[in-house]
Amino acid sequence: MAYLFTSESVSEGHPDKVSDQISDALLDHFLAFDPESKVACETLVTTGQVVLAGEVKSHTYLDVQNIARTVINNIGYTKGEYQFSGDSCGVISLIHEQSQDINQGVDRSTKEEQGAGDQGMMFGYATKETKNYMPLALDISHKILQVLADLRREGSQIPYLRPDAKAQVTIEYSDNNVPQRIDTIVVSTQHDDFDLDDIMLAKIKKDIISILIPKVISQFPEHVQQLFNDQIEYHINPTGKFVIGGPHGDTGLTGRKIIVDTYGGKGAHGGGAFSGKDPSKVDRSAAYAARHAAKNLVAAGVADEILVQVSYAIGVVEPTSIFVDTYGTSNLDLSDGKIAEKVAELFDMRPFAIEERLKLRNPIYLETAAYGHMGKEPRIINKVFESPYNGRIEKEVELFTWEKLDKVEEVKSVFSL
Repeated sequence: MAYLFTSESVSEGHPDKVSDQISDALLDHFLAFDPESKVACETLVTTGQVVLAGEVKSHTYLDVQNIARTVINNIGYTKGEYQFSGDSCGVISLIHEQSQDINQGVDRSTKEEQGAGDQGMMFGYATKETKNYMPLALDISHKILQVLADLRREGSQIPYLRPDAKAQVTIEYSDNNVPQRIDTIVVSTQHDDFDLDDIMLAKIKKDIISILIPKVISQFPEHVQQLFNDQIEYHINPTGKFVIGGPHGDTGLTGRKIIVDTYGGKGAHGGGAFSGKDPSKVDRSAAYAARHAAKNLVAAGVADEILVQVSYAIGVVEPTSIFVDTYGTSNLDLSDGKIAEKVAELFDMRPFAIEERLKLRNPIYLETAAYGHMGKEPRIINKVFESPYNGRIEKEVELFTWEKLDKVEEVKSVFSL
């Protein structure tokens, strides 16, 4: 029997994502000026206020207030009527030094023996459903909000948009798990205030369906475009006016959108958030490594859909387990347990090995903090960091290294594909 599956995404102006971006901007600055920094930074945003907290061990010192304000302004919170602006909000820093009890479990005399920064389990997932090996409902949800943000910044076609927004997509699947059609699309977007509620709400719905959605459709291949149809049920700002939003409408916290950040409810999640954490925290680095493994395995043809789990004990170098689930889609005459044994041989999951393989001790994290950490295109960019205490530094960095299909040939060789 056919079934429905739903995923959601949130915009860069959603209060939780504002918090994530501030935390990752701080992390990037610490790593830019001191690549060995140990950082676990949390951010809270609310009406007119930003609170920074967490533990840091670093040889550098930052103007954290200025970094937070720059992020907020770049997102688009620049006007007083938003009740939250980078130029006017208060910024309180409660960041302190990392506990030595934690640090002693991570640092070793040789970097190769670096222990895991915490216990826990992390998951990576990949599927042949899309060209970036991501679940389709999440991929479309992200794209809706990225295009909405582009329209907001461009300003002429939909001039009343504000930064806070959410999207949700429901897809109908066949019995054999193939997408058949898009059933429902939900978009809630913050907007400027207006007098004629009914007229303006009707205009917002019309603009979203006639301006935004066609731009979204055009960014997908033909077989995905065909899933969009005249029978889609649209819920556009279903509660009515959405003027009060962002951190003024809802307090935001780092790490509250972990399903948006990963696979939209597909696969599994170990519960650990990413943003604000340096790569010694396996919550982040091992989740990236598991995604890297899952994506290369699917791309090599091991299975059409794969979940990889890796787990750790704090301070211990080797992972405590590696698990693989192919959901019955394996193309091999091997059990999932045997596949997992070969994955352990192919992908070194020791914390320092992950850092080295994926180049994680670089300032690459702000770009991950909105519209998902997985499924984006790897690329090399130049980033500039300025500090009144450390001067100016320009670094060439490679983003989204865990999305590279650089192990496909090796996987094929090991599995005789």
